Amino acid sequence: MSDENYPRIAGPAPHGPLYGLIRKYLPDLIFGANDGIITTLAVMSGVTGAALSSTVVLILGFANLVADGFSMGASNVLSRRSDAQNDAIPTFAAASSHGLATFLGFVLAGLVPLLAYLLPWFEGTRFAVATMLALATLFAVGAGRAFFTERGWIVSGLEMLLIGALAAGVAYGIGALGAALIDQGLS
Repeated sequence: MSDENYPRIAGPAPHGPLYGLIRKYLPDLIFGANDGIITTLAVMSGVTGAALSSTVVLILGFANLVADGFSMGASNVLSRRSDAQNDAIPTFAAASSHGLATFLGFVLAGLVPLLAYLLPWFEGTRFAVATMLALATLFAVGAGRAFFTERGWIVSGLEMLLIGALAAGVAYGIGALGAALIDQGLS
């Protein structure tokens, strides 16, 4: 979709080229970051709910980061190139820059909860630390939107935090239910 179809991001006067660049790609970065954190936490929650190993968390977590991140970035490119309501369909290069922003937001933010499984200090508390890292990152990314929008940082942060926590809770419950049903069927 073209930039004209997205609501304009309100905020203070531009503060240099980096500020303008971030504002231009903010919807893509937020979309990618939000989904990257939530899907990574959801995968981790489902695996933990099913009582599978930390190795499985890492394998599925990284597979999710790369495959889903690429899929979201590519989907953003195709969406922008398929905007039938806009006479000036963006070039592939212009659409790809937005797709890349989505991919980077997804992978960089989605990597944060996996740190609990990559770093040696969290043995025995990996899932709890991963959950806290994910929720803190969701809040931070959400709150960070306030630098570029007219929304308050607390409301913006809590909005992303609550959506992520709900998704993780659902995934954990499905993992636990699936494991219980499989265990019951095998007994």
